Amino acid sequence: MLAKLNGDDLILCQITSQSIRDIYAIELSEADFETGSLHKPSNIRPNRLFTADRHIVLYKAGQLKVKKIEGVIDTLINILHGFDKV
Repeated sequence: MLAKLNGDDLILCQITSQSIRDIYAIELSEADFETGSLHKPSNIRPNRLFTADRHIVLYKAGQLKVKKIEGVIDTLINILHGFDKV
């Protein structure tokens, strides 16, 4: 979840275990989690945002470390500003 909003909507970012290698993909491993984990190495895709009603979320797999979240947000800001990922 990228942002908590008033009401029931969430802003979410796609995470996939598929081998996605675009310039925006951010690798995600077990070491990136403060709590919980995923079953296999994955990719965060800040170029794939969506909103969803919080009631359709079945469970929370874990909590990412602050440093990883900050990296995702930095990449998202660069995307919105039209900058290439540095």
